[in-house]
Amino acid sequence: MLRRTFLTAVAAASLTLSAGAFTAPAMAQTAATKALVDAAKAAGTVGEQSDGMLGFVAGGGDAALRAAVAEINAGRAAVYREAAAKSGASPEAAGASAFNTVIQGRLKAGEYYKNASGAWVRK
Repeated sequence: MLRRTFLTAVAAASLTLSAGAFTAPAMAQTAATKALVDAAKAAGTVGEQSDGMLGFVAGGGDAALRAAVAEINAGRAAVYREAAAKSGASPEAAGASAFNTVIQGRLKAGEYYKNASGAWVRK
């Protein structure tokens, strides 16, 4: 029962997160931030990590991109904390579950993700 409750909370948070409409406390993803990160994902600079966060595939990008990734990751962290609080699991488990249940399935061809072994893989 706890596992189902946890997965439901994470899935709901993840769907909201990946739709770009999450409203984390004091952290809202802007359209400009999303567009910048989406372009970096398409270029292979930024990828999704198995912990549910964004990471840099190569290099660190410019200051604007680093700020955009940090903004989105802060919002995701808030969503994962909220899902974890509702389910009794850790925020880390919520992030990993979000990656496995939602984020990985929404990756576009050519985008990168970091698998559980820590290697960047191109979809």
